[in-house]
Amino acid sequence: MAPQSPVLQYSLSVNSVSQHLFDVTLSIPAIDSEHLTLSLPGWIPGSYMVRDFSRNIVNFSATNSKGQPIEVTLLDKQQWQLTTSGEAAEVTYQVYAFDLSVRSAYINDEYAFCNGTSVFVSVSGFEHLPCELVIKSPASKPDWQIETTLPHLEDNRFISADYDELIDHPIFIGECTSADFEVDGVTFTLMFSGTTEYDMPRLCADLEKVCQHHLSLFGKPYPVKHYLFMTLIANEGYGGLEHRSSTALLFPRFELPLAGEPEELSDSYVNFISLCSHELFHTWHVKRIKPDVMVVPDLSQETYTDQLWIYEGFTSFYDDVTLARVGVIPPERYFKIVAQNLTRLYKNAGRFKQSIAESSFYAWNKFYKQDAGSINHIVSYYNKGGIVALGLDILLRERSNNQYNLDDLMRLLWAQYGDESGTPANVIEQLCRDELNVEVKEYLDAVVYGTEDVAMDSLLEHIGVSQTVQTPLSLQDKGGDEAAGKVSPRYDFGAVTKDADTGLVIQAVLEDSAACQAGLQINDKLIAVDSYVVSTKLLQRLLTVPNDKPLALSVIRDGRLLNLTLPLLPAQAQSCVLKITDEEKAAAWLGR
Repeated sequence: MAPQSPVLQYSLSVNSVSQHLFDVTLSIPAIDSEHLTLSLPGWIPGSYMVRDFSRNIVNFSATNSKGQPIEVTLLDKQQWQLTTSGEAAEVTYQVYAFDLSVRSAYINDEYAFCNGTSVFVSVSGFEHLPCELVIKSPASKPDWQIETTLPHLEDNRFISADYDELIDHPIFIGECTSADFEVDGVTFTLMFSGTTEYDMPRLCADLEKVCQHHLSLFGKPYPVKHYLFMTLIANEGYGGLEHRSSTALLFPRFELPLAGEPEELSDSYVNFISLCSHELFHTWHVKRIKPDVMVVPDLSQETYTDQLWIYEGFTSFYDDVTLARVGVIPPERYFKIVAQNLTRLYKNAGRFKQSIAESSFYAWNKFYKQDAGSINHIVSYYNKGGIVALGLDILLRERSNNQYNLDDLMRLLWAQYGDESGTPANVIEQLCRDELNVEVKEYLDAVVYGTEDVAMDSLLEHIGVSQTVQTPLSLQDKGGDEAAGKVSPRYDFGAVTKDADTGLVIQAVLEDSAACQAGLQINDKLIAVDSYVVSTKLLQRLLTVPNDKPLALSVIRDGRLLNLTLPLLPAQAQSCVLKITDEEKAAAWLGR
């Protein structure tokens, strides 16, 4: 009988709610080595930015099996060397947890939440060893419950096959409400932190349709038997991060339907179901199908790939189209969402300077570190990647005489790369050519590796939809609404603003716009136009009425009062409207 592998034993407990501290203990069995190196990841898979989680570790110490201190040498910002001399050791440390996001760790009076990448150190060279974890609620919160998809042993004990599995299951300890539903043998749990009572039957009914769609798309055998939508509720905040059998979500408290409220298809409700759809899709497409370099990523530093447009872009296409396919939203609502996505892209001058392949590669220091100038210099591989996926779906249908579409490509990806073998950079071109007998190299070279726009006019025509690009209806126009019968600004402004107590604060200035020519800069406070205290409403009115002379701007910049002149330039056509012109074609494309 083969000897059992040694087990790394972790414990996680809440030390202080008010001080936001976790206590972590790691018991390491005797390993035949003079020294052991422990390390904490610098980033979390799915979020491509080095976050230096080790900055939150305090009171790091180690003892031997006799309880005597052993030498700990700090090798770098996230590695510790223990002098164990081949003996068992116990490591203890605390983690400061006050980052309200889905990426790190957070403790408040309602709950404690963490990702393993923020709290569990690994033993370098022994990441393959199985791990046991004991999770303890704080003594002051005896009613707090534990939610995680880590394999459960008993009571508050959990196990993982290795370190990689240990850190791929977020952990929630606290007050929560939840509901289960089953789809084709898979149990799904929808969980919300806190005690707010939501319309769970409606939420679960709509999510059930989404889950059925994704399961059916990829087919059996399913990669999970239980899936958890772990939702952190806050006054403000938004986000989602995928894991192998769960997702951590963050959503505003009162933007979800409350129990007993009349049903309304609000934007926030659609956003939540779409967010769930997006993260669940990643269960296949990111967690199993993944870029070759992400099969065994180096979590201590950046791991570069130019394939994120395939993973986040394709998923961004499926998150919304799924809602239309299964009837959560009507076709008109779906195409309005696509129009808004196109509007966001058309307002982004950076799309002509950076390809989405480059955007993927530079995610670490550009996309995830955006500033006020980003709109002029970079493009989103989520946003344009979703548009590229839409175009590719139509292209596949047209060039194969409706024999193949993007669903077929996704199933090929799952069949050939769902074993986590990793996709090469040319995987989309290669699969389309070799498996579907459709050549897409020219398309990908233009819109993925180049900076050309997707030819939406001609592509959408094939599915019974027309595109109109018009001048914005307002300074906050997101697109999707027709201009017919509406008065819109006739002059360009070209800056992103937010309201201040008096006037407007300039958050971004679009290149070659009227605001740019006027000399407006980021963080300027625009206090008056033509000597009148300005608001968004007044500025829009002044840009709408006919005028034969430039507007005088009064601006405070870094404590100085400046007088600038806004030239009257024609408003730019950047707002997209999509309209169904052939209901039969559009319905057929959506599979309705």
